[in-house]
Amino acid sequence: MRLAKNLAHSGVASRRAAETMIAAGRVTIDGATVTDPARDVTGAETIAVDGEPVGAAPRRVVYALHKPAGVVSTARDTHGRPTVVDLVPEARTRLYPVGRLDADTTGLILLTNDGALADHLTHPRYEVPKTYRAKVANPPVGERAVQRLRDGVALDDGPTAPARARRVRPDVIELTIREGRKRQVRRMCEAVGHPVVSLERIAFGPLRLGGLGPGEHRQLTPAEIERLRRG
Repeated sequence: MRLAKNLAHSGVASRRAAETMIAAGRVTIDGATVTDPARDVTGAETIAVDGEPVGAAPRRVVYALHKPAGVVSTARDTHGRPTVVDLVPEARTRLYPVGRLDADTTGLILLTNDGALADHLTHPRYEVPKTYRAKVANPPVGERAVQRLRDGVALDDGPTAPARARRVRPDVIELTIREGRKRQVRRMCEAVGHPVVSLERIAFGPLRLGGLGPGEHRQLTPAEIERLRRG
């Protein structure tokens, strides 16, 4: 098996990211640095990345990322589009997005290698709140439209649960939901007469986007991860 493929199968990174690591001289085989991603390995060798043996249980990590528009919320994309995982190349472990944002939606998304935490944060029974800020058409947004969002909106797949909603500006609505239906915020706003022009997620559970610029990311602290688990 080729070295890059071995690293990908071991959960170190995607094959593309593994090739980059190898070319950068971060990978050793039996103590010797290897820069050829096509190097054949049998599995009996001692392979290490940045001095850490491959095969050891990966440290559980969570990253907060400000997803730009046009980036897809998957670990890999068959159409060659940039993914959220591509924006965290130094992770040294295979990351997966926690839930999804549409390609044209921006804002806070979490990436982790902790499957149990990801399941907890996305399972409907835990009702983890997510807050969005939507710039909408047909301003100004009236109190009647905001109240409909608060009460729940009838969609083609059933009524939504009550949401927290407020008007930030005549053309901007802030909306907090605890469900995760496909394009839910966009459909809710359209149902009350204000189609979304642009949409940004500004909070996920207790975490806020804060000062992260588009494309920027940071690793969460243990205390922040614990807050997510409790949230």
